[in-house]
Amino acid sequence: MLSLPCYADIAAAAVRIEGHAHRTPVMTSTTLNRELGAELFFKCENLQRMGAFKFRGAFNALSRFNAEQRKAGVVAYSSGNHAQAIALAASLLEIPATIVMPQDAPTSKLEATRGYGGKVVLYDRYKEDREQIGRELAFRDGLTLIPPYDHPDVICGQGTAAKELFEEVGPLDALLVPLGGGGLLAGSALATRALSPDCRIYGVEPLAGNDGQQSLRRGSIVHIDTPQTLADGAQTQHLGQITFPIIQREVTDILTATDPELVAAMQFFASRMKLVVEPTGCLGLAAARQMGAAIRGRRIGIVVSGGNVDIARFGQLLLS
Repeated sequence: MLSLPCYADIAAAAVRIEGHAHRTPVMTSTTLNRELGAELFFKCENLQRMGAFKFRGAFNALSRFNAEQRKAGVVAYSSGNHAQAIALAASLLEIPATIVMPQDAPTSKLEATRGYGGKVVLYDRYKEDREQIGRELAFRDGLTLIPPYDHPDVICGQGTAAKELFEEVGPLDALLVPLGGGGLLAGSALATRALSPDCRIYGVEPLAGNDGQQSLRRGSIVHIDTPQTLADGAQTQHLGQITFPIIQREVTDILTATDPELVAAMQFFASRMKLVVEPTGCLGLAAARQMGAAIRGRRIGIVVSGGNVDIARFGQLLLS
């Protein structure tokens, strides 16, 4: 039987990353609270090191390498944020890093990954299998593969964001978490059950890539083609063998948001909260705006997962 991580593992991860990952701020918006009739708390992981929550899981995982693994190096595959996180964490820990990235990844993410010292290997996300490429590189060069979500140390590192949120604001009625492969959602769910047991937990994914929603409904992992969506951080094709059973056990439901809803949320963050948030990071707010009466009078947590977006593209979306 597959051994799943637990809250104690998240607590241990919090100790490992302390002093390395930022304890990001929790922000509120009077305008949004009035609009939705709820009290919203935004955990701003767009202000995390390298611009996303992914640094938490990457540093936690790499900090557990033994001497042989550190010398040989790490390989990872990612649409961008996990790539940057692994490259930065590896640089801090003096571990060589090879990152498999889609050739159409945002320029800012490619440049940042290289800037952190990562060796980038490009692939076509619509024709090639990044997981196979990662496995082949790991086998050929003796590297340790750290996937973007389906790894206990990654999941537990990501769960520290929700842990910090509850420690700062106390129990919540609901928590909305962006969903790609499920690392952030699974870790957040474990932290939620330990720190705010009655809190409802919702994953939010792009409507064009609702494999998680389908999986929860069916009771087994659904595989889809790479979705066409602005939320490039959620262009995953399936949940993980570790993330899915945690999500299945702990998550209340999985919601979806359209690209226009993500753009509207991005515009609100920029204009009213002065935050640069990438489309994937807008999933939680987009869902909250859909929920209406379901959240009225409630205390709602929203994880803002990242802020890595090309400035030119960001400007275009703000004016669209």
